[in-house]
Amino acid sequence: MYYDEEDCLPLSGIQHFAFCKRQFALIHIERLWAENTLTFDGRAMHDRADDPFYFESRGTVLITRSVPLLSRSLGLYGVADVVEFHLCLDGGVALEGRDGRWQPFPVEYKRGQVKPDDRDIVQLCAQALCLEEMLHVEVRKGALFYGRTRRRQAIHIEDSLRARVADLAQQMHEMHAAGLTPPPIRTKACKRCSLEDLCLPKVASRKDVRKYIRAMSAVMGRGDKTM
Repeated sequence: MYYDEEDCLPLSGIQHFAFCKRQFALIHIERLWAENTLTFDGRAMHDRADDPFYFESRGTVLITRSVPLLSRSLGLYGVADVVEFHLCLDGGVALEGRDGRWQPFPVEYKRGQVKPDDRDIVQLCAQALCLEEMLHVEVRKGALFYGRTRRRQAIHIEDSLRARVADLAQQMHEMHAAGLTPPPIRTKACKRCSLEDLCLPKVASRKDVRKYIRAMSAVMGRGDKTM
């Protein structure tokens, strides 16, 4: 299946969807967002990485930033923080004004440290699949760079990971087309979610539905002032 460009969803949504389907729906269907220190620090890191005019050569590695991405087979679009091009003997792509062949290597910047789940990994894999479709070259490796540890985590883009990304993308489109937001389910991860005050997992878990409705109305009422 191939999606028209106007039907593509933000690639960043696959990270939200892998973390919490309700978070994805609140952001990408209901268009809600809230900033906390985690998202602010993460955005600041992306701002430092995102420079569409930046180009750097380090020996056999070329570094480009803010690379537009699109996959019509996944129905996703976005921007890669960094794509390195490594000089290679076989495969790769030809680059204008450069001799030889160059293998693309996506690098995604993240605040903090390695997550206990695969939300960052599936986002990187989706970027790799976009690059494959755009450049007609296989991308089997990439990396996640974490601000707290100042280290890279190498990621192998294996077939099982590709299948998971394709499945998540399809589910995202199905949920977005239906326009339905899943009910809140309280977990330990809720404490680190910037949308906790909008999602209200604690209140929604109670039997008193009227209390939940009142709390949600209060949050939405102050939303115009804080967002």
